[in-house]
Amino acid sequence: MTQAAHHHFTFEEYLTLEEDSGTKHEFLGGQVWAMSGGTPEHAALIMNVGTLLSNSLRDKPCRVYGSDLRVRVQATGLGTYPDVTVVCGHLELDPEDPKKHTARNPRVLVEILSPSTEDYDRGEKLGHYKKIPTVSEIVLVAHDRHEVEIVRREADGSWSREIAREGEVARLASIGCELPVAEIYRDPLSK
Repeated sequence: MTQAAHHHFTFEEYLTLEEDSGTKHEFLGGQVWAMSGGTPEHAALIMNVGTLLSNSLRDKPCRVYGSDLRVRVQATGLGTYPDVTVVCGHLELDPEDPKKHTARNPRVLVEILSPSTEDYDRGEKLGHYKKIPTVSEIVLVAHDRHEVEIVRREADGSWSREIAREGEVARLASIGCELPVAEIYRDPLSK
């Protein structure tokens, strides 16, 4: 991510910037960073995960959103666009967003890792996501190997990690979904 300017933005100014921009930005602590575009493989992985989740949740009171849904971490102020977001029950919108385009109650967040963002996604961003009270699981999908990591909030509030590799199934207990790793990385064009 590259910093858009050395201006200290309010959340309201950030929302105005987002409205007028063709580029998505992250917001934190008055700073705004442009989010880089993804590769074709990154886009395909987002769709594969989104499709698997949508099909699995078809008859449940949950909805799957793509990377156009902005999520705000109330505890830290981070405004960002996860690659895939699952919200269960009523969608809670950020009252500070007059256009009502910012969610604040995701249950599951998915990030497709990339070489340029992996350290941030596994570190600082993951730390922000863990501060969302409604988040039960955070899914990190590797870009360089067939591996899916699930970071899960346990009943006692602690966090655990589970890794699923090729031939295995990533299980999202909080929403009752199973994601076969082979299906996440399925590419019918590579045959």
